[in-house]
Amino acid sequence: MPKHIGIVGVSAEGAALCYRAICVEGAEILGRHAHPEITMHTYPLAAYMRHIETGDWDAVAKLLLASAAKLQASSADLLVCPDNTVHQAIDLLRDQSPLPWLHIATEVATVAVERRFKRVLVLGTQYLMESPVYPSKLGPRGIDHEIPVLEDRKRINALTFDELVYGQFNESTRSYFSDVIAAGKWRGCDAVVLGCTEFPLLISAADSPLPVLDSTRILARAALREAIH
Repeated sequence: MPKHIGIVGVSAEGAALCYRAICVEGAEILGRHAHPEITMHTYPLAAYMRHIETGDWDAVAKLLLASAAKLQASSADLLVCPDNTVHQAIDLLRDQSPLPWLHIATEVATVAVERRFKRVLVLGTQYLMESPVYPSKLGPRGIDHEIPVLEDRKRINALTFDELVYGQFNESTRSYFSDVIAAGKWRGCDAVVLGCTEFPLLISAADSPLPVLDSTRILARAALREAIH
């Protein structure tokens, strides 16, 4: 029997994509219509944002732990959170968690090593791009990283919260993201981390001037790996 996967959701679009990816790719591994048991819990994004905006990561961690407790009560065996930004808090709560977590940046770094990337452009919310979440996992694996300039970080952040979390994926936004990725390629990056779980819904491999590291689907595959083995 595969293990029971608990998904701690934060934003709806990213959590839904992670759920769908586990179900679809689970069937490819386990057989037609099959996937591990999955339970999801999420507090409103607003509950997280009031703490993220003030940099209160301990309060974010408490919300994540409260979700973890609900998922434990539902008999989940392991946890994933398809939200890159709040992984700043996941690094704070591991010792208090009732269940083990997979870390999205750790899984992305593992795939980056497997694909032999050396320097990656990290895209995400401004909170994520300016955080240690990805540097702390990429650096020890020998992978350099960079983030866009401040003006682009602010615009990406605004587009994320004004459009993408609401399921709005506009062609003008897609073109802008493509230009930011192209600038990273010009500066020497050999891949781009789509480090916000909505970004893969906006940017596909065909839209990107660089090979993509799709954090959402990478995490979903890691959850399947842990559930099945």
